[in-house]
This record gives sequence, C-alpha cells and structure tokens, in this order.
Amino acid sequence: MLRPRIPTMPTPTGIVTPLALHPAPAAVVEHSSAACACQHTTPAPAVVPAPAASSAPAVRLTPTGLLVAIGGGAAVVLVVGAVLVSMLLAVAITAASVAVCAVVLRSLLNGNARHR
Repeated sequence: MLRPRIPTMPTPTGIVTPLALHPAPAAVVEHSSAACACQHTTPAPAVVPAPAASSAPAVRLTPTGLLVAIGGGAAVVLVVGAVLVSMLLAVAITAASVAVCAVVLRSLLNGNARHR
C-alpha cells in the first residue's frame, strides 16, 4: 500500500534521435595465402567532425599599432583621472561652502539671542 509504483515504458514515444553516427561498412580483406582461408574485416576509420573555423582573424599588432594602443590607453587613463579629480574638487568646494554657511547661520542665531 505504501510502496511507490514506478511506471514502465516498454517502447519510447515521440521522436528518437540516434546518439552516434552509423559507422561506414567495414572493408573486407582477403588473404591470398593457403594457410588462411577466412575473410577478415578492418575497422572503419572513426568519423571526427572538423572543428569550426574561427570567424575572427587573429589580431597581430605591428610596432606602430602597439604604440597607438599604448597611447590610447594612456589617454583614457588621463581623461578618467581628470574627471575623477574634478568631481572630488567639486565635492570639496561644496563641503567648504556648506561649512561656511553653517558658521554664518550659527553666528547670526547666537548673536540674535544675546541681544534680547
């Protein structure tokens, strides 16, 4: 009652695809000597699919191309560095101006409270 029932499938349903290619028929080799009157079969060569050719050609840099790549990389580093430094400077100036405004407001509020 509590045993699981495993269904059986005697024949596969749907489309069945073969796992491997069918090998080519073996070649028959006949001996001409009188000692061996049998026929031997040689195994067919294995069919190995050719590797897919790469669509992108190999990149080969000339000395001039290498210098251009190094110069371009250095230019990118300099531009990114300049942008980051300018952003840091903007944050620093904003922080200083907020601090000055806080000091001025504090002095105004404290000065107003002392005169009363």
